[in-house]
Amino acid sequence: MKPYRFPILLLLLAGGVMGQYRRGSDVRTPREIRSDSGEEPPTWAVDPTFNRDLFTFARVRYGTGSIPRNWRRMGGGDWTTDAPDSDLNFSFRLQQMTSIRCDPDGRVVDLTDPQLANFPWIYMVEPGQLMFSDEEVVALRNYLENGGFLMVDDFWGDAQWENFHREIQRVFPNRELEELGMDHQIFHCVFDIQLPKQEMQVPNFEVGEDSQDTGITWERRFGPSAREVHFRAIFDDKRRMMVFIAHNTDNGDGWEREGYYHYYFREFSEKKAYPLGINVVFYAMTH
Repeated sequence: MKPYRFPILLLLLAGGVMGQYRRGSDVRTPREIRSDSGEEPPTWAVDPTFNRDLFTFARVRYGTGSIPRNWRRMGGGDWTTDAPDSDLNFSFRLQQMTSIRCDPDGRVVDLTDPQLANFPWIYMVEPGQLMFSDEEVVALRNYLENGGFLMVDDFWGDAQWENFHREIQRVFPNRELEELGMDHQIFHCVFDIQLPKQEMQVPNFEVGEDSQDTGITWERRFGPSAREVHFRAIFDDKRRMMVFIAHNTDNGDGWEREGYYHYYFREFSEKKAYPLGINVVFYAMTH
């Protein structure tokens, strides 16, 4: 896997502007979201024969206490964080390194969308402030109990964990969140990840680049509780994993910012973020 850089092209998100927020209710694919990286995500064509047999990176749109679901914060910090680059770079790498063919556009999906069931794998980023509506709670529970899979990523520290934990308990009030050991099959199904859990931490690209000198890979602004990586899961009654939760790590930045620095790509994108993400997708699609 070699790092690459794209020519600079900012993708403009259609919609009106309200202060520091941008309208996001009419966004259907990540390609409609403005890139914060200053890079142009990859493009590729798909043989029409496989149009109905593609993996689609489906990003969940949600609301928080301060930002309605149909608005996005300029510069990230909500459901749009790392998009579009993370979604499209990851999809490109997934089909590059496996036999899975990927939708070249991806999707943005609401939990109450009637088409949610068409996407067997959905991705939720920065859920540290999310607030589900009652309708979303029911919709997500139904989706997961009927075979869907949710990956949660990029939130840090105790305060953000407590908020997410409270919201996911509304979805599954009687199910435990289980800490996964690195011997679980999800860490070995495509890439045989041998790193200790604490070495699996993926920081944002700036902290990652600085870590060559500092040795610090956790986001200090969230306090000491952000030091320790956690991989947790929720299982159904038959021990099928429904939810995979990556806490105190930012795999999405590892996908989004892979082209920024050779060190960051080599140490975080190539060794950690991509192997973990690809394993999670493969595991979800085969279990």
